[in-house]
Amino acid sequence: MLTTRFADGAPNWTDVSSPDIDGARAFYGGLFGWQYRSAGPDAGGYGFFQLAGRTVAGLGPNDPQQSPPAWTVYFRSADAGATAEAAGLAHGRVLAPPMDVMGQGHLAILGDTAGVPFGIWQPGRTEGFEVASEPGALCWVELYTPDVAAGAAFYHRVLGLETSSVSLPDGTYTCLSPAGAGEDAMFGGIMSPADSGAADGGPYWLPYFEVEDADATVGRAERLGGATRMPPTTLAGVGRVARLTDPYGARFAVIRSASQQG
Repeated sequence: MLTTRFADGAPNWTDVSSPDIDGARAFYGGLFGWQYRSAGPDAGGYGFFQLAGRTVAGLGPNDPQQSPPAWTVYFRSADAGATAEAAGLAHGRVLAPPMDVMGQGHLAILGDTAGVPFGIWQPGRTEGFEVASEPGALCWVELYTPDVAAGAAFYHRVLGLETSSVSLPDGTYTCLSPAGAGEDAMFGGIMSPADSGAADGGPYWLPYFEVEDADATVGRAERLGGATRMPPTTLAGVGRVARLTDPYGARFAVIRSASQQG
């Protein structure tokens, strides 16, 4: 389960880039009840989404001519420089080299062998998000990639991630956990887009946010200008899941987890 007891290799941050900061603030505030706080005049327009005073994610500007609006998943590293070097040796790419972020930590943006961007966050004063796996917070991440085995091998080499398999009615699902942490620390999975019905726009990381009611959240997202990519669907033993985009095209998913239902 995704928690704030961060282990190396586990997600510890996520943010969304948008061409319209005010519009994104309104959308996610209306959808999840998030409040927005600017990171200050020296942060280049970056800010934080908070839930009851606890930081859940970030929001920053983007130039659609350079890259589409998107959610980025960041993984904890004890040494961002070494992780970036490992990504290069594993035939990935360093899209933005490690940099200090105002003493809060070191950030890097990397790309895997399929070209999927992901982030690295080496904590300084900021460890990461302050809430996980609660309604309105990140609870799971999923990699859609055409070669599951190659993806698993890359993230094992770069982040030390370990895999396990879960049997599904139509095949198997590859789960991800931090090195040596066991399956109780499982935080995500890997799927082929062709097998998942998510083959839109190439390979990517998809963040999942826990919600109280997936159907109501989808309806609210559509009223706020978002779009539904996969309508609410019940997955046995998993929960009720839907895939969405915000009004600018950034992809994310929501889930009412089976473990949250009582």
